[in-house]
Amino acid sequence: MNDPMSDTTSDPTNPSTSEPLNPQPEPPNHAPLAPAKNFTARSIFFGADGLRAGWCLLIFIALMAAVLKGVSVIGNLLHLFPKPGAGIGEIPLAFALVGESIPLLATLLVTWVMSRIEKRPNSVYGLGGQHALPNFLAGLTWGVVGLSLLILTLRSAGLLVFDSRLLFGGDALRYGALWLLGFFVVALLEEYLGRGYVLFTLTRGFAGIYAWLFKTPNAKAFGFWTAALLLSLGFGLGHGKNPGESPIGLVSAGLVGLVFCLSLWRTGSLWWAIGFHAAWDWAQSFLYGVADSGILVQHRLLATHPAGRTLLSGGTTGPEGSIFVLPLLALLCLIIIFTLPRATYGVATSAPGPDRPIPPL
Repeated sequence: MNDPMSDTTSDPTNPSTSEPLNPQPEPPNHAPLAPAKNFTARSIFFGADGLRAGWCLLIFIALMAAVLKGVSVIGNLLHLFPKPGAGIGEIPLAFALVGESIPLLATLLVTWVMSRIEKRPNSVYGLGGQHALPNFLAGLTWGVVGLSLLILTLRSAGLLVFDSRLLFGGDALRYGALWLLGFFVVALLEEYLGRGYVLFTLTRGFAGIYAWLFKTPNAKAFGFWTAALLLSLGFGLGHGKNPGESPIGLVSAGLVGLVFCLSLWRTGSLWWAIGFHAAWDWAQSFLYGVADSGILVQHRLLATHPAGRTLLSGGTTGPEGSIFVLPLLALLCLIIIFTLPRATYGVATSAPGPDRPIPPL
């Protein structure tokens, strides 16, 4: 005879030993997978930061080509554009003032149109910044100081000879001021066209690629310096068409492009680079009368000529073709790092309104 108290496994009244009447399934040990995003035609043209960078560049290039072609046709019909001077490699003042102003206005116009398309303020493309005037004045100062240091080195080593003074009195002041204005136009054009909208948009595109491939939080920095290297390479090679250019001159032009990109990354604006670029060209071409990438200008203050080995003197290229320019560029990098205030590249100067949020870079 079995003891009823000894068999507790079959007693339904004992909750501590009986099996549940309606057992529930165990919860899954992992979260459900998120549904995959559906591919749409819109995603070909738009991403998280608005219209994709590649399409933006294509639109920018097409607009620039159309505007410049139209201006060229009208200008040639009306004979608005001055021609280079009769001297070999000599550029007249009117060419710098008028010939460079037209593409500058086209660049400003097309960049503004792209800012409307992308719903971004113009300040993110390099002409903003909270320290625009101090940075510009600092760039002007270092441009003259840096070029003067290079000229002093060449002259002290017997690699540059001062022949004569060409302008005096009021002529020197008048042409000095006009050439400074002309080189400001040149610097503004070259910096805004080469390191304004184009650099910003390439940075945006490369940053998206790096973020997608490597999931890195430094995608923006990698994107910026990838774009900076490509554009600086193009900037250097673009000087190859200048008369009297040399391999060292091409290298120095590319490296100075990187120096300008460093100032842009450091300050968030192009104003230091614009000031330096204008002052450097002015000091070369007008003040000391040396060749700038193989080009001389009319109405310069001094007449000079190089002497000695071309590698050291720069030869027909000018001081930029001298190997002594390389340590000077390294010094300029230190000046940028230790003297310029730090800011964030690609950020608007003022906060956007509620109706125009800024897409992320």
